[in-house]
Amino acid sequence: MQVRNLEQAIQELVSIDDIIRWSVTQLNQSDVYYGHGTDNPIDEARALLSYVLQLTTVQLADMGHCRLLTAEKHEFTELLKQRIEQHIPAAYLTHQAWFAGLPFYVDERVLVPRSPIAELVENGFQPWLTQQPRRVLDLCTGGGCIAIACAYAFPEAEVDALDISTEALEVAEFNIEQHGLTHQVTPIQSDLFEAVKAEKYDLIVSNPPYVDAEDMADLPPEYHHEPELGLAAGNDGLILVDKMLLEAPDLLKDGGLFVCEVGNSMQALAEKYPRTPFTWLEFANGGDGVFLLTKEQLIEHKQRETKVS
Repeated sequence: MQVRNLEQAIQELVSIDDIIRWSVTQLNQSDVYYGHGTDNPIDEARALLSYVLQLTTVQLADMGHCRLLTAEKHEFTELLKQRIEQHIPAAYLTHQAWFAGLPFYVDERVLVPRSPIAELVENGFQPWLTQQPRRVLDLCTGGGCIAIACAYAFPEAEVDALDISTEALEVAEFNIEQHGLTHQVTPIQSDLFEAVKAEKYDLIVSNPPYVDAEDMADLPPEYHHEPELGLAAGNDGLILVDKMLLEAPDLLKDGGLFVCEVGNSMQALAEKYPRTPFTWLEFANGGDGVFLLTKEQLIEHKQRETKVS
Protein backbone atom coordinates (compact mmCIF):
# COMPACT_ATOMS: atom_id res chain seq x y z
CA MET A 1 0.00 0.00 0.00
CA GLN A 2 1.47 3.35 -1.05
CA VAL A 3 0.87 6.89 0.14
CA ARG A 4 -1.14 8.74 -2.50
CA ASN A 5 -0.79 12.31 -3.77
CA LEU A 6 2.28 12.91 -1.64
CA GLU A 7 3.86 15.70 -3.68
CA GLN A 8 0.51 17.39 -4.16
CA ALA A 9 -0.05 17.27 -0.40
CA ILE A 10 3.31 18.92 0.30
CA GLN A 11 2.51 21.70 -2.20
CA GLU A 12 -1.12 22.38 -1.32
CA LEU A 13 -1.66 21.55 2.36
CA VAL A 14 -1.14 24.59 4.56
CA SER A 15 -2.04 24.09 8.22
CA ILE A 16 -1.58 21.48 10.93
CA ASP A 17 -5.27 20.60 10.64
CA ASP A 18 -4.90 20.25 6.86
CA ILE A 19 -2.09 17.74 7.06
CA ILE A 20 -3.72 15.74 9.87
CA ARG A 21 -6.95 15.49 7.84
CA TRP A 22 -5.01 14.30 4.77
CA SER A 23 -2.99 11.84 6.89
CA VAL A 24 -6.11 10.29 8.39
CA THR A 25 -7.43 9.72 4.87
CA GLN A 26 -4.16 8.05 3.88
CA LEU A 27 -4.22 5.83 6.97
CA ASN A 28 -7.87 4.92 6.44
CA GLN A 29 -7.08 3.83 2.88
CA SER A 30 -4.16 1.68 4.05
CA ASP A 31 -3.99 -1.66 5.84
CA VAL A 32 -1.94 -0.49 8.84
CA TYR A 33 -2.59 -2.11 12.22
CA TYR A 34 -2.91 -0.03 15.38
CA GLY A 35 -1.76 -1.50 18.66
CA HIS A 36 1.51 0.16 19.64
CA GLY A 37 0.31 3.12 21.64
CA THR A 38 -2.64 4.32 19.55
CA ASP A 39 -5.83 2.67 18.32
CA ASN A 40 -7.02 5.09 15.62
CA PRO A 41 -5.67 7.08 12.65
CA ILE A 42 -6.13 10.54 14.21
CA ASP A 43 -3.93 9.76 17.22
CA GLU A 44 -1.43 8.00 14.96
CA ALA A 45 -1.09 11.07 12.74
CA ARG A 46 -0.84 13.35 15.76
CA ALA A 47 1.91 11.20 17.28
CA LEU A 48 4.02 11.54 14.14
CA LEU A 49 3.36 15.26 13.67
CA SER A 50 3.98 16.02 17.36
CA TYR A 51 7.41 14.47 16.99
CA VAL A 52 8.25 16.47 13.86
CA LEU A 53 7.08 19.78 15.31
CA GLN A 54 8.31 19.07 18.87
CA LEU A 55 4.88 19.93 20.24
CA THR A 56 2.68 18.05 22.68
CA THR A 57 -0.59 16.69 21.31
CA VAL A 58 -2.40 19.35 23.38
CA GLN A 59 -0.30 22.10 21.81
CA LEU A 60 -0.88 20.54 18.41
CA ALA A 61 -4.65 20.79 18.88
CA ASP A 62 -4.38 24.41 20.01
CA MET A 63 -2.27 25.32 16.97
CA GLY A 64 -4.32 23.51 14.34
CA HIS A 65 -4.68 26.67 12.26
CA CYS A 66 -0.93 27.33 12.12
CA ARG A 67 0.98 26.95 8.85
CA LEU A 68 3.71 24.36 8.28
CA LEU A 69 7.09 24.90 6.66
CA THR A 70 7.74 22.92 3.49
CA ALA A 71 10.65 21.19 5.28
CA GLU A 72 8.31 20.14 8.09
CA LYS A 73 5.83 18.72 5.59
CA HIS A 74 8.62 16.76 3.89
CA GLU A 75 9.82 15.30 7.20
CA PHE A 76 6.31 14.37 8.28
CA THR A 77 5.22 12.80 5.02
CA GLU A 78 8.41 10.68 4.96
CA LEU A 79 7.48 9.28 8.38
CA LEU A 80 3.90 8.66 7.27
CA LYS A 81 5.20 6.92 4.15
CA GLN A 82 7.31 4.55 6.26
CA ARG A 83 4.41 3.96 8.63
CA ILE A 84 2.06 2.94 5.81
CA GLU A 85 4.36 1.26 3.30
CA GLN A 86 6.71 -0.53 5.70
CA HIS A 87 4.24 -1.01 8.58
CA ILE A 88 6.76 0.39 11.07
CA PRO A 89 5.04 1.28 14.37
CA ALA A 90 4.99 5.04 15.00
CA ALA A 91 6.92 4.60 18.25
CA TYR A 92 9.89 3.16 16.34
CA LEU A 93 9.78 6.02 13.85
CA THR A 94 9.81 8.66 16.58
CA HIS A 95 11.73 6.63 19.20
CA GLN A 96 9.14 7.83 21.67
CA ALA A 97 6.61 5.93 23.76
CA TRP A 98 4.61 6.61 26.88
CA PHE A 99 3.95 4.30 29.82
CA ALA A 100 2.21 5.19 33.09
CA GLY A 101 2.32 8.83 32.02
CA LEU A 102 6.11 8.76 31.56
CA PRO A 103 8.15 9.19 28.34
CA PHE A 104 10.51 6.44 27.17
CA TYR A 105 13.01 5.90 24.38
CA VAL A 106 12.25 2.83 22.26
CA ASP A 107 13.76 1.18 19.20
CA GLU A 108 13.55 -2.24 17.61
CA ARG A 109 15.64 -3.83 20.38
CA VAL A 110 12.60 -3.69 22.69
CA LEU A 111 8.84 -4.05 22.51
CA VAL A 112 6.76 -0.89 22.38
CA PRO A 113 5.25 -0.54 25.90
CA ARG A 114 1.47 -1.07 25.97
CA SER A 115 0.79 -3.15 29.07
CA PRO A 116 -2.30 -2.47 31.23
CA ILE A 117 0.07 -2.99 34.18
CA ALA A 118 0.72 0.76 33.81
CA GLU A 119 -2.63 1.40 35.48
CA LEU A 120 -1.66 -0.83 38.42
CA VAL A 121 1.61 1.04 38.88
CA GLU A 122 -0.10 4.43 38.79
CA ASN A 123 -2.53 3.19 41.47
CA GLY A 124 0.30 1.87 43.63
CA PHE A 125 -0.98 -1.72 43.19
CA GLN A 126 -3.85 -0.87 45.51
CA PRO A 127 -5.74 -2.43 47.19
CA TRP A 128 -3.44 -5.48 47.12
CA LEU A 129 -0.28 -3.91 48.53
CA THR A 130 -0.80 -3.29 52.22
CA GLN A 131 2.44 -1.33 52.66
CA GLN A 132 5.06 0.39 50.54
CA PRO A 133 7.44 -2.17 49.03
CA ARG A 134 11.13 -1.84 49.81
CA ARG A 135 12.31 -4.12 47.02
CA VAL A 136 10.68 -4.56 43.61
CA LEU A 137 11.63 -6.85 40.71
CA ASP A 138 10.61 -6.22 37.10
CA LEU A 139 11.20 -9.52 35.29
CA CYS A 140 11.55 -9.37 31.48
CA THR A 141 11.95 -5.61 31.73
CA GLY A 142 12.63 -4.87 28.05
CA GLY A 143 13.16 -1.11 27.84
CA GLY A 144 12.73 -0.74 31.60
CA CYS A 145 9.30 0.89 31.56
CA ILE A 146 7.68 -1.06 34.40
CA ALA A 147 10.81 -0.84 36.57
CA ILE A 148 11.14 2.90 36.08
CA ALA A 149 7.42 3.53 36.64
CA CYS A 150 7.64 1.49 39.87
CA ALA A 151 10.57 3.63 41.00
CA TYR A 152 8.40 6.74 40.60
CA ALA A 153 5.47 5.07 42.37
CA PHE A 154 7.64 3.81 45.24
CA PRO A 155 10.49 6.32 45.67
CA GLU A 156 11.92 4.50 48.70
CA ALA A 157 12.11 1.15 46.93
CA GLU A 158 15.10 -0.51 45.29
CA VAL A 159 14.09 -1.83 41.86
CA ASP A 160 15.86 -4.57 39.91
CA ALA A 161 15.19 -4.73 36.15
CA LEU A 162 15.97 -8.16 34.67
CA ASP A 163 16.09 -9.33 31.08
CA ILE A 164 17.86 -12.08 29.16
CA SER A 165 18.51 -9.71 26.23
CA THR A 166 21.65 -7.57 26.54
CA GLU A 167 20.33 -5.39 23.70
CA ALA A 168 17.09 -4.70 25.58
CA LEU A 169 19.08 -3.87 28.70
CA GLU A 170 21.06 -1.27 26.76
CA VAL A 171 17.76 0.52 26.08
CA ALA A 172 16.67 0.05 29.70
CA GLU A 173 19.93 1.51 30.96
CA PHE A 174 19.52 4.54 28.69
CA ASN A 175 15.97 5.10 29.98
CA ILE A 176 17.09 4.71 33.58
CA GLU A 177 19.75 7.38 33.01
CA GLN A 178 17.29 9.69 31.23
CA HIS A 179 14.97 9.52 34.24
CA GLY A 180 17.82 10.09 36.69
CA LEU A 181 17.19 6.81 38.50
CA THR A 182 20.58 5.08 38.35
CA HIS A 183 20.69 5.13 42.16
CA GLN A 184 17.36 3.32 42.42
CA VAL A 185 16.89 1.04 39.38
CA THR A 186 19.47 -1.64 38.54
CA PRO A 187 19.46 -3.36 35.12
CA ILE A 188 20.61 -7.01 35.36
CA GLN A 189 21.17 -9.57 32.61
CA SER A 190 19.48 -12.78 33.67
CA ASP A 191 17.72 -15.87 32.33
CA LEU A 192 14.50 -15.46 34.33
CA PHE A 193 15.43 -15.40 38.07
CA GLU A 194 18.89 -16.96 37.62
CA ALA A 195 20.93 -13.88 38.60
CA VAL A 196 18.90 -12.99 41.71
CA LYS A 197 18.11 -16.34 43.31
CA ALA A 198 19.54 -15.17 46.64
CA GLU A 199 17.36 -12.03 46.75
CA LYS A 200 13.96 -11.41 48.34
CA TYR A 201 11.33 -9.00 47.04
CA ASP A 202 8.08 -7.49 48.26
CA LEU A 203 6.72 -7.26 44.72
CA ILE A 204 7.57 -9.10 41.52
CA VAL A 205 6.03 -7.75 38.32
CA SER A 206 6.43 -9.32 34.90
CA ASN A 207 5.25 -8.73 31.35
CA PRO A 208 7.00 -11.72 29.77
CA PRO A 209 6.74 -13.19 26.28
CA TYR A 210 3.35 -14.94 26.12
CA VAL A 211 2.31 -15.20 22.46
CA ASP A 212 1.50 -18.77 21.47
CA ALA A 213 2.60 -20.38 18.20
CA GLU A 214 -0.76 -19.94 16.50
CA ASP A 215 -0.96 -16.23 17.29
CA MET A 216 2.68 -15.71 16.30
CA ALA A 217 1.84 -17.03 12.84
CA ASP A 218 -1.05 -14.59 12.52
CA LEU A 219 0.56 -11.39 13.84
CA PRO A 220 0.09 -8.23 11.74
CA PRO A 221 3.24 -6.96 9.97
CA GLU A 222 3.77 -4.23 12.59
CA TYR A 223 4.68 -6.84 15.20
CA HIS A 224 7.44 -8.28 13.03
CA HIS A 225 9.44 -5.11 13.67
CA GLU A 226 9.52 -6.09 17.36
CA PRO A 227 12.04 -8.61 18.73
CA GLU A 228 10.60 -12.12 18.52
CA LEU A 229 12.38 -12.91 21.78
CA GLY A 230 9.98 -10.54 23.53
CA LEU A 231 6.86 -12.14 22.07
CA ALA A 232 7.09 -15.87 21.35
CA ALA A 233 6.52 -18.32 24.20
CA GLY A 234 6.02 -21.78 22.76
CA ASN A 235 2.94 -23.66 21.59
CA ASP A 236 0.67 -22.52 24.45
CA GLY A 237 2.35 -19.19 25.24
CA LEU A 238 3.20 -20.35 28.76
CA ILE A 239 6.72 -21.73 28.49
CA LEU A 240 8.17 -18.95 30.66
CA VAL A 241 5.17 -18.41 32.93
CA ASP A 242 5.20 -22.09 33.90
CA LYS A 243 8.74 -21.65 35.24
CA MET A 244 7.97 -18.33 36.93
CA LEU A 245 5.09 -19.82 38.91
CA LEU A 246 7.41 -22.46 40.36
CA GLU A 247 10.35 -20.15 41.08
CA ALA A 248 8.68 -16.89 42.17
CA PRO A 249 7.69 -17.98 45.73
CA ASP A 250 11.36 -18.52 46.63
CA LEU A 251 12.12 -14.87 45.83
CA LEU A 252 9.17 -13.28 47.61
CA LYS A 253 9.13 -12.06 51.19
CA ASP A 254 6.26 -13.13 53.42
CA GLY A 255 3.17 -11.28 52.23
CA GLY A 256 4.81 -10.61 48.85
CA LEU A 257 2.90 -10.38 45.57
CA PHE A 258 3.49 -11.69 42.06
CA VAL A 259 1.80 -9.80 39.21
CA CYS A 260 2.11 -11.15 35.69
CA GLU A 261 0.63 -10.44 32.27
CA VAL A 262 -0.24 -13.34 29.96
CA GLY A 263 -2.55 -11.57 27.50
CA ASN A 264 -4.42 -13.89 25.17
CA SER A 265 -2.89 -16.91 26.92
CA MET A 266 -5.01 -16.29 30.02
CA GLN A 267 -7.55 -18.95 29.07
CA ALA A 268 -4.81 -21.51 28.43
CA LEU A 269 -3.27 -20.70 31.83
CA ALA A 270 -6.58 -20.97 33.71
CA GLU A 271 -7.36 -24.29 32.02
CA LYS A 272 -3.87 -25.66 32.66
CA TYR A 273 -3.98 -24.88 36.39
CA PRO A 274 -7.67 -25.00 37.39
CA ARG A 275 -6.85 -25.31 41.12
CA THR A 276 -4.59 -22.25 41.24
CA PRO A 277 -6.63 -19.23 42.47
CA PHE A 278 -5.54 -16.61 39.96
CA THR A 279 -6.93 -13.15 40.66
CA TRP A 280 -7.61 -11.73 37.20
CA LEU A 281 -7.34 -7.96 37.43
CA GLU A 282 -9.71 -5.48 35.81
CA PHE A 283 -8.67 -2.15 34.33
CA ALA A 284 -10.59 1.09 33.97
CA ASN A 285 -8.52 1.99 30.89
CA GLY A 286 -9.05 -1.36 29.16
CA GLY A 287 -6.94 -4.48 28.85
CA ASP A 288 -6.96 -7.89 30.48
CA GLY A 289 -4.85 -11.01 30.90
CA VAL A 290 -3.06 -9.86 34.07
CA PHE A 291 -3.17 -12.02 37.17
CA LEU A 292 -2.06 -11.65 40.78
CA LEU A 293 -0.96 -14.35 43.21
CA THR A 294 0.30 -14.07 46.79
CA LYS A 295 3.42 -15.86 48.00
CA GLU A 296 1.22 -18.29 49.92
CA GLN A 297 -0.81 -19.11 46.80
CA LEU A 298 2.39 -19.62 44.80
CA ILE A 299 3.75 -22.00 47.44
CA GLU A 300 0.56 -24.05 47.26
CA HIS A 301 0.76 -24.06 43.45
CA LYS A 302 4.39 -25.23 43.57
CA GLN A 303 3.65 -28.00 46.05
CA ARG A 304 0.70 -29.20 44.00
CA GLU A 305 2.50 -29.14 40.65
CA THR A 306 5.68 -30.69 42.06
CA LYS A 307 3.63 -33.64 43.35
CA VAL A 308 1.94 -34.02 39.97
CA SER A 309 5.24 -34.12 38.11
